[in-house]
Amino acid sequence: MISAKLIEHIFKAASISRWNDYPKMTNLVELDKQAHKFIIAYFIAKLEKDVDINYIIEAGIFEFLSRVVVTDIRPDVFHHIQKTKREQVNTWIVSELEELCIKIDDGKFFIRLKDYLLSDDKTHEKEKLILKAASYLSTRWEFSIVYQTSQFLSDIDELKRKVEEELEDYYELIGVRKIAMNQKLARLVDLSGRLRFQKRWAQTPRIPETAVLGHMLVVAILSYFYSLKVKACGKRLENNFFCALFHDLPESLTRDIISPVKYGIKGLNEIINEYEIRLIDEQILPYVPNSYKDEFSYILGIRQNNEEIIKDEFENRTFENKILPFDGTLENVNEDKFNAIDGKALKYCDKLAAYIEAGISISYGVKSKELIEGFKGMYDNFKQKPKIDGVSFYDICENFNEYFNVGEYAKGIKA
Repeated sequence: MISAKLIEHIFKAASISRWNDYPKMTNLVELDKQAHKFIIAYFIAKLEKDVDINYIIEAGIFEFLSRVVVTDIRPDVFHHIQKTKREQVNTWIVSELEELCIKIDDGKFFIRLKDYLLSDDKTHEKEKLILKAASYLSTRWEFSIVYQTSQFLSDIDELKRKVEEELEDYYELIGVRKIAMNQKLARLVDLSGRLRFQKRWAQTPRIPETAVLGHMLVVAILSYFYSLKVKACGKRLENNFFCALFHDLPESLTRDIISPVKYGIKGLNEIINEYEIRLIDEQILPYVPNSYKDEFSYILGIRQNNEEIIKDEFENRTFENKILPFDGTLENVNEDKFNAIDGKALKYCDKLAAYIEAGISISYGVKSKELIEGFKGMYDNFKQKPKIDGVSFYDICENFNEYFNVGEYAKGIKA
C-alpha cells in the first residue's frame, strides 16, 4: 500500500518551516498548509458544477509530494523558475519521486503523477484553478498570522498588497467570493486552520511535532492509498479521503483529548461524543452551504438512529445511513450509487498515522515512557488484527520498523 520511504517523505513536510524569513508567533509548517489547502479545496469544489473531485484529490497529492522535493526553494522563487524552467524542474522532481511511488497501484499512480507534472494537458482547468485558489487562501490565512508580528518590517505592507491583489485571480469561483466576503464559509476555513495550533501527543516531547491539522491530512493520504489498493470506486475513494480529512474537525471546538483519558474513564467517551455532536450541530453545520450539508454530515459520521443522533465516522456505511454488518470487504457496495465509506479501514489509517508519529520520534531518540508504551500498544493491536479487506497494515508496520530501526521498541525488547 505504502512504503516506509514514502512515509518518511510525507512526514518531511512536518519539519519544513514556512515564512522562515519573517518573525511569527508560532511555527508554520508545510504539512499543515497542505492540509488546510485540501480542506479549502473541498469547500470550494462542492459549490461548483461539473467538477471532478477525484482529480482534485489526486492532483493535490501530486502537488504535495512535489512540494516536499523542492522544499529549499522559496515559493516566489520557485514560481519564477517554473515560468522558464518548468520542464527541467519537473523532470527532476519526477526522478526524485519515482522510487517512492513506482509500486503504488501497479505503477499506474506514478504514470499519472508523471503525466500531471510533465504534460501540457489543458483539460481539468477548473480543478487546477480550485487547487491554486485553495493554495492561495491557505497561504493568505498564514500571512494574517505573519503580518501581526512583522509590521515593523519595511516591506511588509508591500507584501500585504501583493497577497490581497492575488485574490482577484480566483473570483470566478463562488466559494472564493464567499470566503473573501467573510461569509459563513470563511468561518469553516478559520475553524479548520486553527487546528494547526493543537499539537498531537501534547503531553509528551516528540520530534517532529505534528498538529491535529497535519495529522488529518496524513490519515487522508493513507486512506487514499488504501482505496487504490482495494480498487475502490470513485465515490468510495472520495468519501474515504474526505471522511479521513475531516475526522478530527470537531477538535477545533473541543481540543484533542488523548486516548488514555478519553477511554480510561468509564463513560467519558460517550459524554464527549454527545458534546461533539451538539457542537457540530451548533457551530459547524450552520456554516456549511445547504447544497452539500447532508453530504458533509455524512462525511463527519453524523446519522439519525430512530430518535437518537449518532456520530460514527469509523463505521462501514452507505449514504442511506446503513451501518454495514461486516468488518471485511465492501466489494458488494463498490459502486458510486452506494456512496460507501470504509469506516473501519479509516480507523486503521488513523492508528497507523499515530504509530508513525510515535515511531519516527523514537527513531530520532526522543522517546518518553508514554510514547514507547503507545507505540508498542499499537504494534500489538496491528499484530492481533493485521488485515482489513486483504490489506496488511501489520506488514506496513514491519517495513516501517525495519526502515527506521525501531522494531525492538515495538516488540518491547527495548525501552
